[in-house]
Amino acid sequence: MSVWLTAAAGLAILAFAYIRTFCPYFSDDCAYMLRSLKLGIRLTKYAKSKPFYSILECFLDAVKRQPNKIFIHFEGRAFSYGEMDLQSNKVARALQAEARLKEGDAVALFLPNEPSFVWTWLGLAKLGCPAALLNFNIRSKSLLHCFSCCGAKVLITAPELLDAVEEILPALRDQDIQVFLLSDRCSVEGITALSDKIAEASDRPLPPELRANIHIRSTALYIYTSGTTGLPKAAVITHERVWAASFVQASGGTTADDIFYINLPLYHSAGGSSSAFQRCLTLVLRRKFSASQFWDDCRKYNVTAIQYIGETMRYLCNMPKKENEKNHKVRIAIGNGVRSDVWSEFLNRFGDIKVREFYGSTEGNLSFMNYTSKIGAVGRINFLQQIFFPYTLIKFDIEKEEPVRNAEGLCIKAETGETGLLVGEITRRLPFVGYAGNKQQTKKKRLYDVMKKGDLYFNTGDLLRFDHEKFIYFQDRVGDTFRWKGENVATSEVADILTLAACVLEANVYGVKVEGHEGRIGMAAVTLKEGETFDSADVYKQVVSYLPAYARPRFLRIQPSLEMTGTFKMKKVKLVEDGFNPALISDPIYFLDPDQKTYVPLTEEIHGAIAAGKMKL
Repeated sequence: MSVWLTAAAGLAILAFAYIRTFCPYFSDDCAYMLRSLKLGIRLTKYAKSKPFYSILECFLDAVKRQPNKIFIHFEGRAFSYGEMDLQSNKVARALQAEARLKEGDAVALFLPNEPSFVWTWLGLAKLGCPAALLNFNIRSKSLLHCFSCCGAKVLITAPELLDAVEEILPALRDQDIQVFLLSDRCSVEGITALSDKIAEASDRPLPPELRANIHIRSTALYIYTSGTTGLPKAAVITHERVWAASFVQASGGTTADDIFYINLPLYHSAGGSSSAFQRCLTLVLRRKFSASQFWDDCRKYNVTAIQYIGETMRYLCNMPKKENEKNHKVRIAIGNGVRSDVWSEFLNRFGDIKVREFYGSTEGNLSFMNYTSKIGAVGRINFLQQIFFPYTLIKFDIEKEEPVRNAEGLCIKAETGETGLLVGEITRRLPFVGYAGNKQQTKKKRLYDVMKKGDLYFNTGDLLRFDHEKFIYFQDRVGDTFRWKGENVATSEVADILTLAACVLEANVYGVKVEGHEGRIGMAAVTLKEGETFDSADVYKQVVSYLPAYARPRFLRIQPSLEMTGTFKMKKVKLVEDGFNPALISDPIYFLDPDQKTYVPLTEEIHGAIAAGKMKL
């Protein structure tokens, strides 16, 4: 017997040594797959429950368990789970009385980052009303479009955004839209103050019958994403997708004891707050990101988990070094878009923080998470994910901007180590719901005959790479969007605005790399109308009036003509490769100078300052 025991122990040691040497991520893979399996079982259970167990019911259960636990810290105030519940009841009853809302009515929220955003969303959920989360940076045509495409008949906004709403108020009146302001009073005709009504409303719980017909495939939210049409598209987010988003923090390793710091816009997704519901954790909400206050906030509130995008990581690393940089309790960072060099510097400066970089799109049907902290990767291939979320990388022709197909008309799988287009199979279990009021753009994201005739895949529009260790790396975006300052920029929308200038005939908009920055900054090649000279003041006026700061092209290249493809599409690849170095480009280049409030000629001196990181972009 002892011989057998000795042999078994020896084999176990050899197996352990083999796994540690040749499968160093085995334990991480197993732990992540186990967590994912448990979360998947929970979601299946919720989907089949009668009545449907939504994220709202999860919040209400958290209120019952710990009504006095702090849900949100905000600007010196603390709001408990119980207080948020009562306030959302008052909001729901006020809106029920004033707007006559009923189950299924969409309501647009045009609100800044503050607790009222969360309790208003909760109040709408209690009425069974989906919320359209509007980007508070958009204005004019884009704002009106975002509001209209979700079919909402009610708009709720805040005093600091009143000017933007007044600009489109005549159009809202024409559509019989009710506009409510979270204030005690409002002197603008056509806008109703709501805060006083909320204060007077009852905080009694609302009967579940008000949302009795809600199920897992019902629309919960509309979240906006830029696309090839130019104007933002309203991605339809079902209750199933809200649940999936809420699991991101759990997948990253957060627990009910964590204090989670949210410093990014809530309109990007409700994932942050919905994750809090199902983990029953505490949030620290900030109106806007501040690199100088970031670590002070973390120390003040004993933050243990943070949310990030690549730009915020870089801003933190660019701050002057301090002696107490590692004096904090942050153990997990969850987000996306961070460069490898910034990732490394972040860890060196701020300590052993588990960075959980993930990949996903608002409307997509697949996502990845790097649960190993391997620097630079956005995820890792594992067999469980491939079974439940079938996806593949296919060869992609960048010049033609289309997948490469074989003689049979099918797509070709990219080799390991080769960059390819990521596509996810669309099935009944993994649907792609699409965009509200935009069948054309919904159709464009569907890719047919990928691996076999008749199959259907979601086109992410993103180029990724799988390496030999089964890690996944994001490479670039394709098509008519690029990403800057954590936001998607639609090139055709920017081009439309540029051509509003009297001197501009055509505009070809694209993103270019800037050393030391994530994403791509906006640039445009433009042609001028016959007999016109470049009017920098007029062009500046148009882009500032109609585009949010992140979408304004910082560089303009004046060309005699724009190069086209055989199918009359504007060529971008060569322009992107050329960049914006005036020493290498013979065409005149202009730079948007916010201090001078105009476009100025891009000199080698300005270019050098940008390249050296001395000029803020």
